[in-house]
Amino acid sequence: MALPDDEEGAATPPGHRLSNGYLPVPRGAPAAEASAEVPGRPQATCPLHNGGPQDGSVSEDLSGPPMRLAPEEETRARLLPAGAVEEADPGGAAARPPRTALSARRFVVLLIFSLYSLVNAFQWIQYSIISHVFEGFYGVSPLHIDWLSMVYMLAYVPLIFPATWLLDTRGLRLTALLGSGLNSLGAWIKCCSVQPHLFWVTMLGQGLCSVAQVFILGLPSRIASVWFGPTEVSTACATAVLANQLGTAVGFLLPPVLVPNTQNNTELLASNIRTMFYGTSAVATFLFILTAIAFKEKPPYPPSEAQAALPDSPPAQYSYLKSIKNLFKNIPFVLLLITYGIMTGAFYSVSTLLNQIIVYYFQENVNAGRIGLTLVVAGMVGSILCGLWLDHTKTYKQTTLIVYTLSFIGMVVFTFTLDLKCIIIVFITGGILGFFMTGYLPLGFEFAVEITYPESEGTSSGLLNAAAQIFGILFTLAQRKLTTEYYPSAGNSFLCVWMFLGIILTALIRSDLRRHNINIGLANGEIKAVAVDSPTNQNPKAVVLTKQSESSI
Repeated sequence: MALPDDEEGAATPPGHRLSNGYLPVPRGAPAAEASAEVPGRPQATCPLHNGGPQDGSVSEDLSGPPMRLAPEEETRARLLPAGAVEEADPGGAAARPPRTALSARRFVVLLIFSLYSLVNAFQWIQYSIISHVFEGFYGVSPLHIDWLSMVYMLAYVPLIFPATWLLDTRGLRLTALLGSGLNSLGAWIKCCSVQPHLFWVTMLGQGLCSVAQVFILGLPSRIASVWFGPTEVSTACATAVLANQLGTAVGFLLPPVLVPNTQNNTELLASNIRTMFYGTSAVATFLFILTAIAFKEKPPYPPSEAQAALPDSPPAQYSYLKSIKNLFKNIPFVLLLITYGIMTGAFYSVSTLLNQIIVYYFQENVNAGRIGLTLVVAGMVGSILCGLWLDHTKTYKQTTLIVYTLSFIGMVVFTFTLDLKCIIIVFITGGILGFFMTGYLPLGFEFAVEITYPESEGTSSGLLNAAAQIFGILFTLAQRKLTTEYYPSAGNSFLCVWMFLGIILTALIRSDLRRHNINIGLANGEIKAVAVDSPTNQNPKAVVLTKQSESSI
């Protein structure tokens, strides 16, 4: 435990990231040099010289009595990026542990993001859920209407790399402004498309909304990490993901009500579409103004030890390409990338084609919207419960595997109960499917952040979403072909096969909870930590520290 501020005597350079007054020391030195052991913590096995030039992570012997260990620094030294050797301050500035604090503004930031994410998700699904209405109004094929949904997936894949680069180098606030602003602009362009010959204008507006989505989907885990503490980070991420799902739910519910099928009265139909478009634009613009006023880059103090431990590297020192390479060298992350893409791609496909599936069995679309609403609302409950469970237990892999398996079972049951043509059963099975399938989404984000720390949350989340969009496009095209040429059960069975493969790959993921280890101080067995301010050595000098390179992880 570090001495109080007025008793500390260890000199450290300005900006030195000490936590509780401990520094990491490599293993392997003679045990006689450092023999004291604190119950519940590993024993120091490396000596330390105070002062003098250093060649390794610390100096090579220890003058003075043995010192206590701090396991949290072991994980920190193993994971954090390499930096220049930090020089001791001749003035003898006292070492202080980094201050962590929670800001009340975090709830405002989360609320604003959640609302404009909701509007963006609403615009994604507003065409597909009443596809037959827009087919008749614009005089286009069902595939044209499907592309109004799939453009969200298509735009994400090439744009995710510049978007995550922008997030990592220019920050959270600018990315949020771009997402909210483009969302508003796309909504206003669609207001100019309410004429049967202006399908291309509505596609242009939807295209801008799809670009806005690129600056939205990768933010939940980043906002949660930057603004929320370790006991609430998973719940915050789940809440942000939940808002996007709520937007999908509203998109299932409102369009069939606002735009009923009045093909025999084109003027009334155009008026109803115009009402929906202008209402969406007004809300999106209001949220853009709120984002500009109240959305801040980061809180005054980091909310957790994991955030406090990260270096404040300027953009010039950040290598986006190196970060991408590190992620693709991380085998557990690559497996998660595939499994997340399969699960989320299947959800996108089912959401896009739900109207066609329900109309095939029940010859009406009002219940399609209601079933979609049931699916997403149940998933919102699943998202929150999964987030709370992770904050309480930190059992990332076990929870992910169980939810994945139950999603597969839900998909199988949903597929084979459609043939019963009982609408009540479809509502029940759709709710079960949604509870687990959309409840999985925040699990994937948070699991990725844990196994890739200290890489940027935006980069890992962006790659997960890119995989989801790729699988979503492929699954939607394949399921649509199977549904139209055969029957909906064939398309659903196709998704079941892929989800079963996802279960197998999820079981192969190795769980290495790096961020969690930093927060709780879990030793990794490769680096020891000794206290700088030993109780029996009241005049310790500065210690020079070189952190290990993250490329050695």
